[in-house]
Order: sequence, then structure tokens, then C-alpha cells
Amino acid sequence: MKFAFLPAFAILAAAAFPAIAQTAPARSTIEQVAVATRSATVEPIASGFVSGAQVYAWSEGTIFQVYAAPGLVTDIALQPGEALVAVASGDTARWAIGDTTSGSGETRQTHVLVKPFSAGLLTNLVITTDRRVYHVRLVSTSGTALSSIRWTYPQEELLALRRKAEAAQAAAPVAAGLAIEQLHFNYAISGDKPAWRPLRAFDDGAKTYIEFPASLSASEAPPLFLVDGQGKAVLVNYRLRERYYVVDRIFEAAELRLGLKKQQVVRIDRIAPRGRRGA
Repeated sequence: MKFAFLPAFAILAAAAFPAIAQTAPARSTIEQVAVATRSATVEPIASGFVSGAQVYAWSEGTIFQVYAAPGLVTDIALQPGEALVAVASGDTARWAIGDTTSGSGETRQTHVLVKPFSAGLLTNLVITTDRRVYHVRLVSTSGTALSSIRWTYPQEELLALRRKAEAAQAAAPVAAGLAIEQLHFNYAISGDKPAWRPLRAFDDGAKTYIEFPASLSASEAPPLFLVDGQGKAVLVNYRLRERYYVVDRIFEAAELRLGLKKQQVVRIDRIAPRGRRGA
């Protein structure tokens, strides 16, 4: 009797409480959302710090992680000239959130200021401006906080390079023929900090581009070595075009080395896109 009764009861329960009967697939959906959210979130990294500020490369759809702490204000600085439209937060009861500006004219910059009331809190910010939308994940700790964060805008900078080169009718610019949506900017730069230390590296799937500061023209250019998995370094061919090294291949790790007795070494590591290896 018990075995005959249980299936019948389950059928009656499903009919009487349809919401309960539909909870099974919800767990799978929630897990998928959680995995997708983790994949879209980028964390602060040591090589991303510039003068105490964590610098992220902005890209649409990315969630930027920010750590804050009670008693400390974290400054989220937007692009100079960018106008704030609105700031929305998932938790305005336990987080103090405000905004201010610095500078004037073209250098006027908006700052979104955040401070948690206690540790162990988690919420998000959606910052809308006249140029883009920022998605920020806020995490409060007991004492560790980012003093400030800001962004670079690789696609805009690349487009600016193209416009400048076309206006000057110069030789083919570094960015000529590149499809912006195919560019990979996720490179980590570490090591020494000489005046010629690269600003960034990126590739288009076939060539790698290393951008240097303008001071490169006033100093000796460092040679580039590729580094394999065993740490062996091999000199590689490249072209110098304006402030860029152009390498006709993709590499996983490379080093710029200059000097003999006291050698300066700057390492460049390519961080593969999530879900891909050896790209």
C-alpha cells in the first residue's frame, strides 16, 4: 500500500503546488548564472597597480571587483570628461555611496566614493555615464581596501591612434587593418620599472604589439627575448614602429632586457582568455 500511495501523492502534490514542482530546473539555472558571473568578473592584480590605484582595462560586460573596508573610502574614478548619469546599488542601507568631481573643463573627472559600514558585505554598483556602463562588484573586508581604481580604454586609444595616423597621412599605423573586436589586451607586465617600461601589450591573433612611453626615443631601446616553459630566453625579431614593437607572432612570455652588469628586466606574460589554453 505504501508503494502504491507515494506516486499518487506526488502527482497530487505537483498539481496542487505547481511552483514546488518546478523548483528542480531552477537550481541548474542558478548555477549557470553563478558560473557566468564568475567568468565575467576580474580581480585586482599586483601588476595592475599604478601609484596606489588599481587600473583595469575597460571592456563591455566585464564585472570589476573592488575591495573596501569600514572606516576607509574607496575612490572609483571615471574617465576625464565623462559625465555621470546615475549610480545604482544593490545595498544602500549598509554602504555609503556618493560622488564628487575634480578638475575643470576637459580634465573634469567624476569620482564615485564608496564605504561599507561593516566587513563581510557583498553588493554591486551599476554606474551609467554618457559614454558607457560600469558594472562593479563590491566586497567589504575587515581592513583591506583599494584606495582607488580607474580604467584604461584600449579600444578608444587604438581608434585615436588610427585617426591621428590618417590625419597626418603618415606611414601605415600600428592599428591599420586591425579588427578591434578581435584584439586581446590581457597581458601582465611585471619586473623592473625603467623609464622605457611598456605601457601595455596586445595582439590581434597573429601579431603582438608592445607600446612604450614617449621617452623610449630618448633612451636605448631594450632587446626582446622570448621565454619558454623552462625559462630559456631566445632573441626574437621585431620591428620598431613609432612607440611600438611589432612581433610577427603570439608569445606566452617574453622579457625586455637592457644592461650588462646591472641588467633591467621587464617581463610580459600573455593571459589566455577564459576557457582557452595556449591561444
